[in-house]
Amino acid sequence: MRSPAANADSRLSLWRRVREYAVPPSMIEAATARRLVGDWAGACAAARVDVDLDLRAVVHRHGRDLAARIRADLRHLAPDLLRWHMPRIAPDGLLRPGLTISLARYGPADHADAEPVHLVARTPPAWADAGQRIGLALWTGSRAGRDCAHPHPRPDRRFRLDLHRHLWDVRRADELRIRSGARRDVSDTDHPMRADPTWDALGQGGYAVRQWAREAALLLQVEGGASGAVTVRLSPRRRLLLDLAPAGTDPRPPTAHIVGAPRAGRVAGLPVLPHAATWMTPDVELLQRGLIEADRLHPLVASALAPDHPTVGTPASPHQKASPHLVRCRGAWHRIGLVNGVLTPLDHDPAEVHREGLLVALTGTPLPCLQAIDEACRRPESLPDIRARLDHGDTAGALAAVEALLGPDALLPDGKLRQELDNAALRRITFGLFRAGLTGRGPGTSVRDWQPKRARRSHPRHAIPR
Repeated sequence: MRSPAANADSRLSLWRRVREYAVPPSMIEAATARRLVGDWAGACAAARVDVDLDLRAVVHRHGRDLAARIRADLRHLAPDLLRWHMPRIAPDGLLRPGLTISLARYGPADHADAEPVHLVARTPPAWADAGQRIGLALWTGSRAGRDCAHPHPRPDRRFRLDLHRHLWDVRRADELRIRSGARRDVSDTDHPMRADPTWDALGQGGYAVRQWAREAALLLQVEGGASGAVTVRLSPRRRLLLDLAPAGTDPRPPTAHIVGAPRAGRVAGLPVLPHAATWMTPDVELLQRGLIEADRLHPLVASALAPDHPTVGTPASPHQKASPHLVRCRGAWHRIGLVNGVLTPLDHDPAEVHREGLLVALTGTPLPCLQAIDEACRRPESLPDIRARLDHGDTAGALAAVEALLGPDALLPDGKLRQELDNAALRRITFGLFRAGLTGRGPGTSVRDWQPKRARRSHPRHAIPR
């Protein structure tokens, strides 16, 4: 059994990789620029968020007041920040599939028996997750999901952000420092959980135990109570029951204590502490351990967690243009580099390269320089980086990496690089079929059947701890 420290290191290593690939700087820059000029739809498009709602239909069905509230929230929605904080799964750090997450909850409409209206973010099922796109829609009650192709159209009880607007609303983004537990209040010195070894062990595992009492009080307030029990889901088979003491005249934060590890039947009807409140924001731990610099974070996250850091704007990109590569060829070091958009041996004249090409066509052995170029076209050293970008939906970034390595006019032969690009294209077709409603509620005989086994995760619901 692995130690808690080893599990924490593995978890943070995975989150560091997520921060590198999941929300590229170009997306943050484009989405921010469009949001700042009031183009919320353009910001969503830049962040690969599909808008599946019509405000004119909202006016017709729910009235102008509710439509105005939704429009105000959309104007202050940072879709790139939402993507940054979305729940993810192991082993690749992709978006947790098949989720409907409530971003905002609005009161019932004019009818007394009407259900609340939710602004929701949806992730596609695992078999249609190409592009890692997010859908933005409205949930207007249980009847709204009858014609929805999404496998779980109802907002999830545990994965909800309506109580954590700072994870997507720019008006409250600065609350992250307090809500994440990165800043300790004076009351933390005599925190009732501090002396309990159970709390200490949970705190070392990445759980936001310092915030549980406050977050449980907020949850119970929304659910209509001031005190009571709240379920905390630590893992698929491990839960805790928090008992929140009723608020009195004491100005200190609310207190909670562990009742025990309950059976499933005891917690069926109890409120569930949201996932965003259960776990500490991974950016806090990454910064504390020196695994990431503040200028590598989302600007809104960096301004909240590292307000004294001088960085401004979008995160810096670690990728640079490829320089000529040295190859040992015929007893000397030769260079290969980009010439007119194609990777070319720089120390061989065109006539010699042409003769060597004819020799290769006759099953001869090519020059080491040509072997290196062929290997780079079939299986480059940067293939894991390109694959990660494709998995996270950054097709533009993946193609830019290929062009920087091989040139924009390179012809790719059969090999692992071309296979990765072809598979990514096929997965995008599957997603298009899902969006068009041509696959029903399952993949059936879709393009998914043509994909290699690597493209299908056997455990799509294996979540990454926060």
